[in-house]
Amino acid sequence: MHFSSGINRPPYEAMDGFLQVTSGCSHASCKFCTFYKDAPFAVSPMEEIEEDIKEIRDRGWKFQRIFLQGADPFILPYNKLMQVAELIHQYLPSVESIGGYARVDNVRNKTVEQLRRLAEVGYSNFYFGNESGDDKLLERMNKGYKAEVVVEQLSKLDEAGMKYIVNFLGGLGGYNYGLSHARESAKVINQLHPTLVYASELTLFPDTPLSKDKQKGLFAEATEVERLEEMYEFIRCLDIDTVFKAEHVTIPVPIRGKLPEDKQNMLELLQEQIDIAKEGGLDGFRKRVMSL
Repeated sequence: MHFSSGINRPPYEAMDGFLQVTSGCSHASCKFCTFYKDAPFAVSPMEEIEEDIKEIRDRGWKFQRIFLQGADPFILPYNKLMQVAELIHQYLPSVESIGGYARVDNVRNKTVEQLRRLAEVGYSNFYFGNESGDDKLLERMNKGYKAEVVVEQLSKLDEAGMKYIVNFLGGLGGYNYGLSHARESAKVINQLHPTLVYASELTLFPDTPLSKDKQKGLFAEATEVERLEEMYEFIRCLDIDTVFKAEHVTIPVPIRGKLPEDKQNMLELLQEQIDIAKEGGLDGFRKRVMSL
């Protein structure tokens, strides 16, 4: 198998098959990101992709889902994604769906009709790292787009009937910014129809530009209490039918449920954690997060 860096996936994709179709990240400029620094962006040759698919078959592995590797394999144009799907279904008949990580602007090079056809051949539940709906933060973190683009592009997926996942990155605004970030982000997601909202928390590592900003006094991290209050406000403001999960290593206690029916239970659990944090029960938690 050809992998230019280690396997990257959300926790819930652990049982999938992994196939590299791109390496690195097409943007590679987000100020907080530590991933894919060891590989420049590149598109895998189709011959290499087919070779890896055959290797999965020859090893006797039978997967229901393939999670494409690379930071944003959905950047591939429609024709190439269709070729990849054709090869997967030719050699791996057990595969029912194909996903991966994605950037919001990966949708720009595809029409609604093309997205519909991609969904028909199995592409579904790509994980979009939109992170925020706050234009000030999107600009500060150098995400490369504004909140209106998130709504514009992901609405095309809704129209096409392609399932997808969105992310919320708590703590992104730093100290004393969480409640505003939560409201602006929920406002954006409430205009969409994701199958899952997946939340994690900003954790700084030394090799990021944002970490350097902290050293210069240009960024101050949110406290654990602020992070939990931000997550509380974010869930409180969500008013769509979806699934919510915050069960990443960066979260002190897993929070999951269906919205709106489980909202109150999740808020009560968060309030318990807020009370624990206010008493110092989570002091030092962030320093124990060694990797993502």
